[in-house]
Amino acid sequence: MLRELNSLSIPVFAHIGLTPQSVHSLGGYQVQGNSKSKRTAEELLELAIQVEKCGASAVVLECVPKDLVKQITDSLKIPTIGIGAGIHCDGQILVVYDLLGIGEKPPKFVKNFLKDQNSIQNAFISYVKEVRERTFPQEKHSYH
Repeated sequence: MLRELNSLSIPVFAHIGLTPQSVHSLGGYQVQGNSKSKRTAEELLELAIQVEKCGASAVVLECVPKDLVKQITDSLKIPTIGIGAGIHCDGQILVVYDLLGIGEKPPKFVKNFLKDQNSIQNAFISYVKEVRERTFPQEKHSYH
């Protein structure tokens, strides 16, 4: 499917690691690519390489250990975007409700950017600044 979309000039961001549609088959909301997960580090690295070969424009890595993320990022020519994947990605994303601290119990990788700001706009400005300066995510927001 990725090759077909690519042939139609439709950009595709592949999503590997923990994916919402496969949470239950992967054993719940768990880090992927470590010794406890159903998907091994080698499988995730190979999958990232394969989606790049098939024409993905970027890869979203979700809930993947930071050392594996570094290995994946270093192995690819396309950008990696992290959510719960540590500092070694080319970019970062968070769910808006989590970023603003208005969701239910946030995952480990989330920082409430609204907490120390006086507006939602300033929370987003703070998030963008920290991502650009590579001060977010910190070690405490990363999986090992």
